[in-house]
Amino acid sequence: MWTDPLNSKYLFFTGKGGVGKTSLACAAAIHLAGDLTPVLLVSTDPASNLDEVLGTTLGSAPVRVEDVPGLFACNLDPGAAALAYRERAVSPYRGLLPEAAIRSMEEQFSGSCTLEIAAFDEFTSLLGAAETADRYAHVVFDTAPTGHTLRLLALPGAWTSFIDNNTTGMSCLGPLVALSKQEAMYRSSLEALRDPQRTTLVLVARADAASLQEAARASEELRRLGVCNQHLIVNGLVERTSTTDPIAAALVDRSSNALANLPADLSELPLSTVPLKEHPLVGLAALQCLTTRDTAPSSTVTGCTLPDVPTSLDTLVDKLLLLGRGVVMTMGKGGVGKTTIAEEIAVSLARTGVPVLLTTTDPAGRATSALKPPVNNLKIERIDPVLEVQKYRDEVLEAAAANLDQHGLALLEEDLRSPCTEEIAVFRAFAAAIARGEESYVVIDTAPTGHTILLMDAAEAYHREVLRTESEMPASVRQLLPRLRDPEFTCVILVTLPEPTPFHEAKVLQDELGRAGITACAWVVNQSFLASGTREPFLQTKALMEARWIDEVMQVSPFTVVLPWR
Repeated sequence: MWTDPLNSKYLFFTGKGGVGKTSLACAAAIHLAGDLTPVLLVSTDPASNLDEVLGTTLGSAPVRVEDVPGLFACNLDPGAAALAYRERAVSPYRGLLPEAAIRSMEEQFSGSCTLEIAAFDEFTSLLGAAETADRYAHVVFDTAPTGHTLRLLALPGAWTSFIDNNTTGMSCLGPLVALSKQEAMYRSSLEALRDPQRTTLVLVARADAASLQEAARASEELRRLGVCNQHLIVNGLVERTSTTDPIAAALVDRSSNALANLPADLSELPLSTVPLKEHPLVGLAALQCLTTRDTAPSSTVTGCTLPDVPTSLDTLVDKLLLLGRGVVMTMGKGGVGKTTIAEEIAVSLARTGVPVLLTTTDPAGRATSALKPPVNNLKIERIDPVLEVQKYRDEVLEAAAANLDQHGLALLEEDLRSPCTEEIAVFRAFAAAIARGEESYVVIDTAPTGHTILLMDAAEAYHREVLRTESEMPASVRQLLPRLRDPEFTCVILVTLPEPTPFHEAKVLQDELGRAGITACAWVVNQSFLASGTREPFLQTKALMEARWIDEVMQVSPFTVVLPWR
């Protein structure tokens, strides 16, 4: 059984969005807690769906999972953590400083840096705290998609190094003493991550090239961070078919080819496989079937047909051409096909003769280099965090050079080595990409939901800062939120699969965007077996279950496209 070798104190499940990290992490935690062993299951994803999968209402503090004695679970809530962090930093000065100074401090602790460090503190308190180690036999982390997770796992080393080398006593989060209090926890977390006797990093992938390549990149990056005890799980395998159905045959071919051509970085890792299930992996009964030979409870869905909706992107592209220029953003849960949809829209627009820029905000996103041969009128870029940080540092240092002596410049350079600098640099690059929509079409493949919500939150925070102060900011940052709110300039396309978790996550994202004044112009239901016309009984069962979720999308979407599985 795939769970047998996964018995470390700390288990991290990571991989490309949509590969089944949450399902497998939950199944592993349930399995480990089966003999009443105390197990803690933690989601570090800002867009966690643990509540739905487990059927238990969760918060930031561990709660017992009903019907699984020994299992506790919680979600790390970045927003709540940031509020608590801000209050810890500001409360000692209440009553001692003028109210205006207190408001200024609160504003300083309202940005994306605070959000990140607060969530990070919650993470390290679970990984490095002695009380957690003493209370639970195992701690299972269901992490955000790869890019966000690599950032999280790199932070113990990054902040430890920053604290070690800082000479100013200050950081972008204020006095360094606030961070130094956590230094022992950061070091303890780093030691736990790098200890192969305590930590196993579980790389989860689907049986397809893109998913396995991302797992290979993550494996290499994690080795550089010192996290070397790794295990690979290939999820969703289809190894045989009962008919000559071409859709089923394609799935079998894809599975066999994936296993036969594992990337070099993965080929030496211990390997487990999990077969594709026809039922949604929601609820304890369905999750327990992942670790047994039992089948899930039977579905009561009866025969149905696909609604009368477009089954290609052509009509949506025609609507976009009416704008003449602007920004198109694909959003949704990791693994739903945002990148593919963004590529297809960009290519279709470019082939009409209009100039198009295709880019991505995903820290783990590919540079869409798969588009070969090159398409006329299409330019492809990627917001590269490393390059953006260097560009931002050079820009700040050049602007400050005339007013600072050598000592002052050295202190500024030191401050710019803070891990928070990356957040600021990437955000400014995002704003600059949006601004290019004034001249041409800009198609942006965004990061998975949680990361995108944080990006939108940062846009609102910067906008409030623009309204509150006269501080110098690039015009692209000043105009970012108004551009995002303009439906004649920005078209947000929510991408989902016809399944409960991707739909609910996209619906939450639509609601979050609405609160920021940003509206979605369309939904794309991707990879539908119902739309594919499959005749394989196993896949027809999956197709019948899709009907409800396609109907749910049509009730909340202004315009719906359903694309068949390809």
